[in-house]
Amino acid sequence: MKTLYFSLIFILSTNLGISQIYEIGVFGGGTNVIGDVGSTTFVAPKKLAIGGIIRWNRSPRHSYRASVIYTTLFGNDNLSSDPKREIRGYYFNARSLEVSAGMEFTFLDFDLHRRSFNFSPYLYTGVSMLNHPNFYYANNILVSEKTRSNAFGIPIALGIKVTLTDHIIFGMEVAARYTFSDELDGSVPDTKELKKLRFGNINNTDWYVFSGITLTYTFGRNPCFCDY
Repeated sequence: MKTLYFSLIFILSTNLGISQIYEIGVFGGGTNVIGDVGSTTFVAPKKLAIGGIIRWNRSPRHSYRASVIYTTLFGNDNLSSDPKREIRGYYFNARSLEVSAGMEFTFLDFDLHRRSFNFSPYLYTGVSMLNHPNFYYANNILVSEKTRSNAFGIPIALGIKVTLTDHIIFGMEVAARYTFSDELDGSVPDTKELKKLRFGNINNTDWYVFSGITLTYTFGRNPCFCDY
């Protein structure tokens, strides 16, 4: 059994070392929150979002992908088109860090072994985790709970990417995150004792959206792609 186990590890490590093309690079853009505070416009970046991205290309049509993005979640009722929110006037800034991983599918063959120009729209999905601060509103004043929470979610990104050179890839995307949390905007305090301070539609959870560009560098040897 041990011999089989180590044989599998050797085969996998060998394949990883010589039979894939990788990408590593940066993401830059903006972010906006869709919740119970602030504007409900789907794509309306208000705060800077920056981070890193890595891809592991398994075929001309799909890649495994992971990213880490730092941003500030922002909401301001004065920017809303809802008169009730404008009168209420809630506001928040929340420094947050997201980790995401999943799979990217291209609509056209994006073959990095081919040295000619590559272009394709793509779709990305997977899982995400956002670490964010907890806060609530008391008498129209934002109050920090001095704790942080992790909001898990599902990323849904649509973008396009092109090869600028043999090793440089440029991309643009809009990436929505559907979360399983209603705490990003302070409408649902994390502490049970503050339950009476909840507001908004507690049946809907919060979203946030990244809009921006990616610039990645490809490396690795160029044999045939894997069959899976």
